Amino acid sequence: MLAVLCPGQGSQKPGFLTSWLDLTGAETRLRSWSALAGVDLVHLGTDADADEVRDTARTQPLLVAASLLAAEHLPVHDVALVAGHSVGELGAGALAGALPAEAAITLAGVRGREMAAACALEPTGMVAVLGGDPDEVVAAISGHGLHVANRNGAGQIVAAGAVAGLEKLAAEPPPRARVIRLQVAGAFHTPYMAPAEVALATAAATITPGDPARILLSNLDGTAIGSGGELLQRLVRQVTAPVRWDLCMATLASLGVTGVIELPPAGTLAGLVKRELKGAGAPEIVTLNTPDDLPAARDLIARHGPATGGERVTDNSPNTSRDETDGGEAPS
Repeated sequence: MLAVLCPGQGSQKPGFLTSWLDLTGAETRLRSWSALAGVDLVHLGTDADADEVRDTARTQPLLVAASLLAAEHLPVHDVALVAGHSVGELGAGALAGALPAEAAITLAGVRGREMAAACALEPTGMVAVLGGDPDEVVAAISGHGLHVANRNGAGQIVAAGAVAGLEKLAAEPPPRARVIRLQVAGAFHTPYMAPAEVALATAAATITPGDPARILLSNLDGTAIGSGGELLQRLVRQVTAPVRWDLCMATLASLGVTGVIELPPAGTLAGLVKRELKGAGAPEIVTLNTPDDLPAARDLIARHGPATGGERVTDNSPNTSRDETDGGEAPS
């Protein structure tokens, strides 16, 4: 079984889409999506500096666009499972056939703008806590009045909340753990994002989703999403709810996933999977960062697909118009 993963905020880097713009139709596609997102995706993916691509309002639609742009050059109909981290769930929803690409880009634009606005209301942030006993880490986070925003697996838990609480946690880390500040605008996936959740719910109410044509995992609890309506509800709820990427990876293992492709900007989720799913049953991984990586990705799909043991899943996705590493920052 093969899984395709869509990365979230924190994985972006300046110029990561430059080589993709050489492909026929790519620039036209990005310009049309730019109108929906309310940001210049061509500039952001090519010429923008680190500060621009770190801007929540710009980064979120850029990441969703990057996943969808690269996926157009893959036989997605042979993929059994898709999942995304945080805003990456919008891209995964489109690849699963539950959202039109245009709806995913539009929602990413709303989500990014509204989360950026919520971040500006008071000084908040996020830190990654690496190592330590998970129960002790969670207790320390709560003890400083903070929230667990992400449980990413591979010994990584992300705390979010008021800057003062984060500083205290960094000064008094849990036993055998270290604390790393994340370069983000605020406390994502916590109650601080409540205004953004309300705004996204309003935007989502205008979308008519379809049901997933392949397994689509939810960040909420790592389970498969059964309908388009459920997807929209979970996407809205996810703005203030913790990302349980650890449970998504546990589902990959329980389903016997043997191959993983991470879409651009790739590396962060692949690194988590590699560190968490080890041993004889570890999946083969391809990080798709440039068009030069497409042959390896297509080969992995050919060897680990088609979906469902040789029978293709009917692809009702309106977004698939096909043309013939380790590490990374802690995802937020």
